[in-house]
Amino acid sequence: MASIIESGWLNFLLVMQYLTTHFNDFQLACLGSFFLHESVFFLSGLPFIFLERAGWLNRYKIQTKNNSPAAQEKCITRLVLYHFGVNLPVMLVSYPVFKYMGMQSSLPLPSWKVVLTQILFYFILEDFVFYWGHRVLHTKWLYKHVHSVHHEYATPFGLTSEYAHPAEILFLGFATIVGPAITGPHLITLWLWMVLRVLETVEAHCGYHFPWSLSNFLPLYGGSDFHDYHHRLLFTKSGNYSSTFTYMDWVFGTDKGYRRLKALKNGGVEDDSKQK
Repeated sequence: MASIIESGWLNFLLVMQYLTTHFNDFQLACLGSFFLHESVFFLSGLPFIFLERAGWLNRYKIQTKNNSPAAQEKCITRLVLYHFGVNLPVMLVSYPVFKYMGMQSSLPLPSWKVVLTQILFYFILEDFVFYWGHRVLHTKWLYKHVHSVHHEYATPFGLTSEYAHPAEILFLGFATIVGPAITGPHLITLWLWMVLRVLETVEAHCGYHFPWSLSNFLPLYGGSDFHDYHHRLLFTKSGNYSSTFTYMDWVFGTDKGYRRLKALKNGGVEDDSKQK
């Protein structure tokens, strides 16, 4: 096992050496990050479309309702437009900030302690900023004119995690980039953060709660069951505003409806029609 890890790490260093030799910081931080984001996002999100269409693993599906192929295709089309029209320009514009704060891509790589500390900081800060931004988006005017786009899919699937009004992409996207913008991390840390954040939000919107879902093992992790509740309720009753963890909703009492529903279900009482 040790030899496999050592071999894998060596290959990774060779890849990083190749990238830093053939591409500059701007190309890696902007175009490289965009390519990595698109690859991870669509490769992790598309399988849930096929699962829903084929009806496989339906016993783990949180809601019985399915999205139509037309609705799924609309989501994909809009996402491509948003990613090229909003996400990529944001990456280009924010590059000088990251560079000014010290981001670099050259070897040596940071220690794993530095990487883990920064990633943990990003998760905590992102969750705090996202929670309050998300609550603001659920005020009447902003919900009607901005956030309702994201809630077009009351039955979410993986790719709907980034389906939102361009204004919301910019507004809540700030929660994701503020941590790295403050610390100016090594590019490998930024990429790891991006991958983890994408996988987390795709899982939260996937529409399935599996026995192996992370929320079954980490008490503070929200996951798909926690966020699916948020999508299937009216905006005035939603709650569950957190991004990754659940403690912000618990502290401010915005998860009471969800906890009440879980208690009723655990007691053998099914959800009533008003909560669908």
